Amino acid sequence: MPNSPSAIEEVSSSNLDRSLPFLDQHAGESQAYDRNPICYRGVHFVTKMIKTSIGLLALSLIFSVAAFSQGRDNKEAGGEQRGGGNRGFGGGHIPAHGPAPARNQAPAHNQAPARVEAPARPEQRAPVQERRFNDKPGHPEAPHVHTNNQWIGHESGRNDPRFHRDRTWEHGRFTGGFGRSHVFHLAGGNRERFWFNGFYFGVGSADYAFCNGWLWDRDQIVIYEDPDHDGWYLAYNVRLGTYVHVTYQGNG
Repeated sequence: MPNSPSAIEEVSSSNLDRSLPFLDQHAGESQAYDRNPICYRGVHFVTKMIKTSIGLLALSLIFSVAAFSQGRDNKEAGGEQRGGGNRGFGGGHIPAHGPAPARNQAPAHNQAPARVEAPARPEQRAPVQERRFNDKPGHPEAPHVHTNNQWIGHESGRNDPRFHRDRTWEHGRFTGGFGRSHVFHLAGGNRERFWFNGFYFGVGSADYAFCNGWLWDRDQIVIYEDPDHDGWYLAYNVRLGTYVHVTYQGNG
């Protein structure tokens, strides 16, 4: 019969056998706790601390790999010239103002040179020094602006023959806005002719070498007025921290 005493005893014995491992485990833990509760708690505490440390180490490795990948991507996007805000220039810094007028004005390009006696020995003539712009280690060999708003490379003065124009403002004046409150995205072109927001500019030939790393379809630039050279503006590259002389070529 299903409800006979022998059947009930068989079912109860079977259930008890299946529960024995669980009971034995907890009984062992209980006995260990009874023998030395301080040691038992210490072992559990150390185990939890080890698991927590492993988790934190894994998270640290994940963030380190992500930071390394981002830094490598930024470096590859830097072009031939790379800005570096942590070096005192570039890195997204936008000058608060344009350069001040040059203090020492160069002689006019049409002015007769002063009479200089020929040296007795040609080999004693001082060599012509090439103009340099990397005023500090790590700074670019191009006109640039420090993060303290100091403009490097704009000291030649009003009479610099490289920036003389017979027809100043022949296409009118730029009216899109100057300074840090007007940041523009380049939309295309090259050094001879580039544009943004319907305004067109061209880089002065004397500054061609200083814009080799510019990205003409994406870089951010800011336009400043040139206090020394009539007919010219200064285009500052926000990413690189460098600038070049540009002329306005109209809009549309």
